[in-house]
Amino acid sequence: MLSGWRDVTARQPWRISAKLLIISSVVTVIGFSAICANVMLDMRRGEEALAHQTLENLATTIESDISRNIEIYDLSLKAVAANMLLPELATVSKPIRQLILFDHAATARHFGAIQVFDAEGRLTIDASTLDPLPDNRSEEDYFRVHRDNSELGLFISRPMLFRGAYSIVLSRRISDGDGGFMGVVAGSIRFSYFHELFERLNLDPDDTITVLKRDRTIMMRRPFDLDIIGTNLNDRQNWKADNLPAGASYSGQGPVDATLRLYVRSSNGGPLFVVAGKPLAAVFALWEKEALRIGVVVLALALFVLGSTLVLAREIGRRADAERKLEEMATTDALTGLKNRRKFDSVIDAEWRRAMRQKAPIALLMIDADHFKAYNDTFGHQAGDQVLVGIAICISDSVSRAGDCAARYGGEEFAVLLPNTSAADAFKVAETIRLKVQGWSDDQASTTVSCGIAGLVPAAGMDWSVLVAAADKALYAAKAGGRNQSVVASLPKLSLVA
Repeated sequence: MLSGWRDVTARQPWRISAKLLIISSVVTVIGFSAICANVMLDMRRGEEALAHQTLENLATTIESDISRNIEIYDLSLKAVAANMLLPELATVSKPIRQLILFDHAATARHFGAIQVFDAEGRLTIDASTLDPLPDNRSEEDYFRVHRDNSELGLFISRPMLFRGAYSIVLSRRISDGDGGFMGVVAGSIRFSYFHELFERLNLDPDDTITVLKRDRTIMMRRPFDLDIIGTNLNDRQNWKADNLPAGASYSGQGPVDATLRLYVRSSNGGPLFVVAGKPLAAVFALWEKEALRIGVVVLALALFVLGSTLVLAREIGRRADAERKLEEMATTDALTGLKNRRKFDSVIDAEWRRAMRQKAPIALLMIDADHFKAYNDTFGHQAGDQVLVGIAICISDSVSRAGDCAARYGGEEFAVLLPNTSAADAFKVAETIRLKVQGWSDDQASTTVSCGIAGLVPAAGMDWSVLVAAADKALYAAKAGGRNQSVVASLPKLSLVA
């Protein structure tokens, strides 16, 4: 019936408002969470960028220091190799020879004494003594590589035990005027140099500094592990050169241990390069604390907003239900449960305007209980009320469309509005109601109804009171014709639908 449809439309705005409130709150929470997540990701990238810059500066600084010392020491090796070709060297005394060869040689606490080996690998000159002990290094890599390759230049050996201390050996070839092999000049940089260099740095215990040759041999590492020193990373199947090219960075598990780190490689072009590493847990430690704090705050705010939204939505629903009930009480006849006269006037006005716009038919039934006053006087008001309730039930059972509106028009009179219904179809509905009331009254009491029907297509300028007057006139005709019957209004001058 129309009344049911009106109830739904009355409640719908509140339902939509509650849903929109919940949806908007959820969208707001999601949007705010997305913004916070984006901010936290930016903070994470910032922490990583800062750590990358710090490690890059560290690796570059260490490599520059190492390269400078190697260059200084290499200048001494070049000078000795060049002076070995002086013809007068064979005629001077040993002290003078030492001065000629090693006067400009670099000396430092961590530099080993420079030695000269002949073409057979025998030690002939030692910067630390005038009479060196017999020694032969013909089987060492640094000797053989110079003997077999005249264009090599400076050669840096793998870490090794040299003259009683772990060192890296720097060597150069001594060639005669024709390029023939005359021997090797070699010196060393002790591990103590790297240890002292690393100790000067303010590093965390799990930070790593790795010094490697260009062939990816580990020359030194902090923290120091003698089993790792001298390892060539080309032998590690899970660690390729492409993982960490010059000047690049890598995040993940390194080639030495399982700790996840951020590794940054120096980009200079010296004979050795440096890789600095920092555990990812330390890189993101501050960020994780901030992310956890912000996440807890955002979660608490989200729960508060959602909880408040649900409470407000529930209150909106309760208010909507209360208003619906109040509206029902204000528009419903308390005795019969049908719409009252006030509601009927509102509905017929709206449906009349709609029918006028759409040029659609509209019909009205006016129904009156026959001999009701006499029945009421005979059996009492309570029995009369039961008759009205019974008639209302028969009307409700016969009017089932969503757009129809059944109302108690006044006293023992009822009205049924039937939109989109012709007079002929309205007559069928009226007869259905009349027969139901008659059938019911046979079982209860002798009660019948008379029905007046009017139907038309509203024209511009017409008022719905015309329809009410026509139906009411037809009702009086039914009463005058003997009651317990239905009469259709005759309106020849109007646009009727029969």
